[in-house]
Amino acid sequence: MSNSSSLNEFLLLAFADTRELQLLHFSLFLGIYLAALLGNGLIITAVACDHRLHTPMYFFLLNLSLLDLGTVSTTVPKSMANSLWDTRAISYSGCAAQVFLVVFLLGGEYSLLTVMAYDRYIAICKPLHYETLMGNRACVRMAAAAWVSGFLHALIHTANTFSIPLCQGNVVDQFFCEIPQILKLSCSDAYFTEVGLIVVSGCLVSGCFIFIVLSYVQIFTVVLRMPSEQGRHKAFSTCLPHLAVVSLFLSTDTFAYLKPPSISSPALDLVVSVLYSVVPPTLNPLIYSMRNKELKDALRKVISWTFFST
Repeated sequence: MSNSSSLNEFLLLAFADTRELQLLHFSLFLGIYLAALLGNGLIITAVACDHRLHTPMYFFLLNLSLLDLGTVSTTVPKSMANSLWDTRAISYSGCAAQVFLVVFLLGGEYSLLTVMAYDRYIAICKPLHYETLMGNRACVRMAAAAWVSGFLHALIHTANTFSIPLCQGNVVDQFFCEIPQILKLSCSDAYFTEVGLIVVSGCLVSGCFIFIVLSYVQIFTVVLRMPSEQGRHKAFSTCLPHLAVVSLFLSTDTFAYLKPPSISSPALDLVVSVLYSVVPPTLNPLIYSMRNKELKDALRKVISWTFFST
C-alpha cells in the first residue's frame, strides 16, 4: 500500500503495448497537434495583425485560440513522448501540473464561450447599445474574468485533489492526469469533499449553459424576424460557428463525465477523453473559419505573407 506522501510518479494509460502501434499513436498525435498549432496560430496571427478584425467577437476568438493551444499542449506532447520512449510514467508534480492546467484551460474556455454568447446576444438583439456595452475596457474585463475564473477553479480543485491520501496504487486509467481517475486511488472518505466541489462546479456549468441557451433563443427569435435575407445570413454566419463550438465542447465533456458506469471501460474512457481534450481545440479554428468571410480573407493574407513573402 502506498500513500500520497511516498508517491513520486504515476503511471498513465498507454494507447498501445506494441512498438508499431506506439509509433502509430505518436504519428497520429503529432499530426493532430501540428494541425491544432497551425489552425489556432493562424487565427491568433490573423486577428492580431488585421485591423478589420479588431472587434469584440474576434478579440474573444483570439482568447479562445490561446486557451485551445494551452489545452492541447498540456496533454498531447506528454502522451506522444511516452509512446516514443515506451514509458507510462509521469512525475507527481507533472501530474499535479496537468490537472491544474487542464481544469484551468477548460474552465476558462467554458467561461469564455459564455461571454461570447453574451457578445452575440448584444450584437443582434441590442445593436444600438453594442458599442456602449462591449467597449474595449468591458471586453478586456470579461476576457480577464474568464481566465481568472478558470484559474481559481483549477487552484481549488488541484489543491483539494492532491491533499487527499492515496493508497490504491499509482496507475491512472487515462492518458493524462484527470481528477476522477486520481480520486479512484483515494483510500479515505476525504474524496467526498472533492466530489462536492465537482457538484458545485457542475451547477455553475449548468447555469452558464442555461444562459447560453436563453441567449440563443432570443437571438434566433430576432434573426428569424429580420426582413432582409442578407441580414439573416450575416447573423447566422457569426452565430452558428459559436453554437457549433459550444455544442462540440459540451457534448464531449458531458458524455465524458456523465456516461453510465455500466458502459464505462478503459478503452471507451480513452476514446472519450481524446474527444473532449484533443478534438475541440483542433476543430475550433476550422469551424470558425468555414462560414466567416472576413476571417477567411485575413487567413489568406497571413498564409500568403508567411509563405510567399521575400
